[in-house]
Amino acid sequence: MLDLFRSRTIGVMQAQLAALDRSLAVIEFTMDGKVLTANANFLKLMGYSLAEIQGREHTLFVDPRERSSAAYRDFWAKLGRGEYHSGEFKRIAKGGREVWIEGTYNPVLDPDGRPVKVVKYAADITAQKMEFANLLGQVNAITRSQAVIEFGLDGTVLTANENFLKLMGYTLQEIVGRPHAQFVEAAARDSEEYRTFWQTLRSGRFLNGQYKRIAKGGREVWIEGSYNPVLDLNGKPCKIVKFATDITAQMELLGNLKTLIDRNFGEIDSALDVSERQAGRASEAAGDTLANVQMVASSAEELAASIREISQNMQRSRDATDQAVERAGAADQATQRLTDAATAMTGIVDLIRTIAGQINLLALNATIEAARAGEAGRGFAVVATEVKNLANQAAQATSQITREIEGVQSVSGEVVGTLREIREAIGMVREHVAGTASAIEEQSAVTRDMSQTMQTTAQDVGSATRSLGEIGAALQQVGQAIARTKEAAQVLAR
Repeated sequence: MLDLFRSRTIGVMQAQLAALDRSLAVIEFTMDGKVLTANANFLKLMGYSLAEIQGREHTLFVDPRERSSAAYRDFWAKLGRGEYHSGEFKRIAKGGREVWIEGTYNPVLDPDGRPVKVVKYAADITAQKMEFANLLGQVNAITRSQAVIEFGLDGTVLTANENFLKLMGYTLQEIVGRPHAQFVEAAARDSEEYRTFWQTLRSGRFLNGQYKRIAKGGREVWIEGSYNPVLDLNGKPCKIVKFATDITAQMELLGNLKTLIDRNFGEIDSALDVSERQAGRASEAAGDTLANVQMVASSAEELAASIREISQNMQRSRDATDQAVERAGAADQATQRLTDAATAMTGIVDLIRTIAGQINLLALNATIEAARAGEAGRGFAVVATEVKNLANQAAQATSQITREIEGVQSVSGEVVGTLREIREAIGMVREHVAGTASAIEEQSAVTRDMSQTMQTTAQDVGSATRSLGEIGAALQQVGQAIARTKEAAQVLAR
């Protein structure tokens, strides 16, 4: 019966060891720390084969800085006395890789109670350890850089770090067990918003934002932070941790900034009003200018057409003047011929006068001879008298012709002088007409350029009018943007 009990007991123990062997990393050492054997879990964890570690020192798995430490020597001394050792251990796997294990070093005793070997059962906690180290590092970093305070679910202070105590001006003893309400304005303590604040935290939901708080002595401080419910192992809130940053200086700066923004925006609003009015007046002036420019452009086109017509008339005048010069020259030549003919007639008249004198002398001689002849010469005397009368009449006629010829010569001389003056005057007129025609040609070119320029100016003024309209629209948009910016500044300063 006893053997059966022992057999069953051994079977149960072997089954338990097999279960441990399947789930844990197992390694056995001699009492002097040499490896006897190891299971597959241990070999896989450390990256070795059994042949590589069997007979090797335990120090193979220990950090070089730990091997010669007093703690390591004391660790093996306790095992040598049969005392087991448990905990979390950093070990070095193959290739220098760090692993973390949680396990127990268990001395195995002989029937006399003396340790004969050490069996270690271990579980790999490297991932959990790294995660914990990461979380711990984050918490420490937050604790170093931020103000941290912990509250119970009823709002009483549990603890706070130095940053929080320095910010609020308290010692830890002055605030532990005190309600959170001591850091809140009196007007807010009994508000529905404050009660909702704590109800939200007790429900397990976190809150963050910017908060005004009251430090020791009634000093106002502003913090930006979060109230974070901490859950227990059952997922229920057990306390509240607040992480906060002092933003008092920033809020004061924002307050000053809001004042500055309000003042500057007031000036900008005034400037925009002036700009809008000026843009409106400029737009109206541009519209008037456009109308005037279009009128000037139309007038310039009419002026150009008139100048072209004047230029054509001046060209015809220049042609007529040239013809007048030619005809004046022809008249001068005809007058010259008339003068020459009058001069020639003067010679003929002189000849007639000479002949008349001779006839008169001949009649005088005939009269004398008739007187000598007496009665016989009476008829000859009559003829002589008639001849004398004819001679006198011829002399008188010759004198009259002479006077008339002299008159013709005088008139011809005046005509020649007048024609000369007319020709000179026509020459001057021709020069003036030519100069005027040239000036009109230049004026016509200038007028054409001016007309084109005014057309271009009209287009430019039209563009300027549209641009002024766009400027007005842009000013309205600027005004709207400034209004939105003012709203944002007010929100920012809250």
